[in-house]
Amino acid sequence: MDINTAYSEKNREYMRSLFAGIDRNTSEALSRMMRDNVDVKRGLRNADGTGVMIGYTKVGNVLGYSILDGERIPMEGHLSYAGYEVSELVEGYRKENRFGFEETAFLLLLGRLPNAEELDMFQNFLYDNMALPDNFTEDMILKHPSRDIMNQLGRAVLALYSSDPNPDETSLENMVRQCSQLIARFPIIIAHSYAARQHYFNDKSLYLHRPVKGLSIAENFLRAIRPSQKYTDEEAKLLDLCLVIHAEHGGGNNSTFTCRVLSSTGTDTYSAISAAVGSLKGPKHGGANNQVMTQFSEIKANVKNWKDDNEVSDYLRKILRKEAGDGSGLIYGMGHAIYTISDPRATLLKKYARSLAEKTGLLEEFELLESIERLSPDLFAEVTGKKKVMCANVDFYSGLVYTMLGIPQELFTPLFAMARITGWCAHRIEEVMTSGRIMRPAYRAIFTHQDYIPLAERK
Repeated sequence: MDINTAYSEKNREYMRSLFAGIDRNTSEALSRMMRDNVDVKRGLRNADGTGVMIGYTKVGNVLGYSILDGERIPMEGHLSYAGYEVSELVEGYRKENRFGFEETAFLLLLGRLPNAEELDMFQNFLYDNMALPDNFTEDMILKHPSRDIMNQLGRAVLALYSSDPNPDETSLENMVRQCSQLIARFPIIIAHSYAARQHYFNDKSLYLHRPVKGLSIAENFLRAIRPSQKYTDEEAKLLDLCLVIHAEHGGGNNSTFTCRVLSSTGTDTYSAISAAVGSLKGPKHGGANNQVMTQFSEIKANVKNWKDDNEVSDYLRKILRKEAGDGSGLIYGMGHAIYTISDPRATLLKKYARSLAEKTGLLEEFELLESIERLSPDLFAEVTGKKKVMCANVDFYSGLVYTMLGIPQELFTPLFAMARITGWCAHRIEEVMTSGRIMRPAYRAIFTHQDYIPLAERK
């Protein structure tokens, strides 16, 4: 008998007895108090849904509404990195027909755009540091494969601490060096972890491709995950776009905040970044595009004519009424905590993905997504009785874009991490260099005093 099976059978009854001892009424009362008490900021959010303001940042900013007389006024979405509109950065990279993720990483880490010589030197540093330490892939990845690549990634980040000759120093120079090395190594860790997963759990051949100097991070990643090592320039440029628009999203998103919380303690870079990876692994955060694609597959299977708005609307109503889907009543990918009229990241994806959708035979799927985006706001108001300004967020389109690129669903969240590490690192550096105070929020205790009872007298 498998040891895990034996362990499970042996301990199942014991665990049931522990669960039976939990006071359900107390748990429900606690949840109710947290919900009803306006002084408690559940989820670190104000009553109007905005985030609790805890600091300042020069790394990134997200705008989706303005406040006038206490009312939220919807507006077109804006995302900026160190003062630069992301849409302008992307259009600049596209106009000059070059890759932009490495330049974006430089901008976020150092707060300014590089000149040509600085960018060339930074790219060379990244290329020189892509290769993992000797025997790292064999010892940390192949000998201990994981079904979940995010788990493997978080563990690998922690392990890199051991190969760093100066892991704990928090000087600006040392942190920039560590962060740049992690940005360079994330694609290879993810690609090798995926290869190990395919080999050990799906009985596939093992392909491990080394990075090639002179190629962009997007090119090296596509080359690393494909047995053929082949890709087109259009594919690589579209992946580069995905990396740029996912690189940063303000200090308040869960994984970035997690990184800042750990950084406020003075801990090392590897511990802070690994914690951020663990946060992004959560389905409420980094797994959103997986939920979109799962639901999208269901819609495709149950709507016969994808071009019929009435038929599409009928099925979306079922989802909203919790009669279809996972019972959540949510159309995944629609709506955002900050963006109202538009999510600039989704706008950019739509603009540049259509061409590849045509070439990969996925134009009908792409147009079905557009129909769902167009129909959902009015259907939401019809079914719920709540009129809400609602737009498609970046997760709505990113899953299909990754599918166009031949990237499997189990790599969607790791790919998110591969981009967002740039924002995590920038916020870590800012937190260490400017804050100087450990974060310590408060919880209000609601239990009553209990007198100690000797062990022999307890029932």
